[in-house]
Amino acid sequence: MHIMIIGAAGMLGSKTAKRLTQKGQLSGKRIERLTLVDVVEPTAPDGFAGTADLRVCDLSVEGAAASLMAERPDIIIHLAAIVSGEAEADFAKGYAINLDGARWLFEAIRLAGDAYCPRVVFTSSIAVFGAPFPDRIGDDFILTPLTSYGTQKAIGELLLADYSRRGFFDGVGIRLPTICIRPGAPNRAASGFFSNILREPLKGEDAILPVEETVRHWFASPRAAVEFIVHAAEIDTRLLGSRRNLTMPGICATVRDEIDALRRAAGDGAVALIRVAPDESIQRIIAGWPQEFDTKRAESLGFCADASFDDIIRIHLEDEMQGGRS
Repeated sequence: MHIMIIGAAGMLGSKTAKRLTQKGQLSGKRIERLTLVDVVEPTAPDGFAGTADLRVCDLSVEGAAASLMAERPDIIIHLAAIVSGEAEADFAKGYAINLDGARWLFEAIRLAGDAYCPRVVFTSSIAVFGAPFPDRIGDDFILTPLTSYGTQKAIGELLLADYSRRGFFDGVGIRLPTICIRPGAPNRAASGFFSNILREPLKGEDAILPVEETVRHWFASPRAAVEFIVHAAEIDTRLLGSRRNLTMPGICATVRDEIDALRRAAGDGAVALIRVAPDESIQRIIAGWPQEFDTKRAESLGFCADASFDDIIRIHLEDEMQGGRS
């Protein structure tokens, strides 16, 4: 089996490559080749026994995707995107990368010929939904995004469903919750503070909270998100019918719930490092985001969420901080 990860230098891309290396197979087939693609050169996962090809490629450039499809990967995991805050701040860049990149990829697959029909896993977002919301949002809730990022992802979902309907590829779209705790440095995602107010205090550093503690949202750990991606690559898509896009399970929690979990994990001293500094632009974006979902369809198909926010912090400590504070 040959698997291509586009966006492989990013957090989820590198973790997905590592997880695939650990598994060694998908759907009973040995993973013999990984092609890792990004705008900067990715790193091959340690211990991969097959061939790892590292490619620098920008999908938003016309013709770039066609060169990738000459490799005929069996599974394509499309993670490449710019984050919500950056897509909102730079309209043209958001559409070029988040929409045009996906469309060029889908078109390259369609035009590859020779009955080529790979599995395509497309990472979407809960930002495809916009207010007003019911108490719990089901998969049948209408897509009315209130940000450019959400709009770009919603269009990608529609394209994925149509290209799958036409038999050009076998697509699965997964709407990821906000990933928390994201390792590394803060990024330009509007949701970044959800991770920042935990990650930095766990390292003994100050963090900024730009919203009220009553803000409620939908979360998954990086570990859970990687399992969503891997499961989507293996799932029997006959079970999806024509509804190719799924909202992933998660944990519904408030900022106060996050802070309480931080206190249980690291004490009052860590919580004291959080400084409230309201940011109207972030508050406005977050106000249009969903808070809780009914994900029984995804759960019935084998997708599993984290158990609690305490578990999300525990996973971060285990995976990023060697089990404790650094």
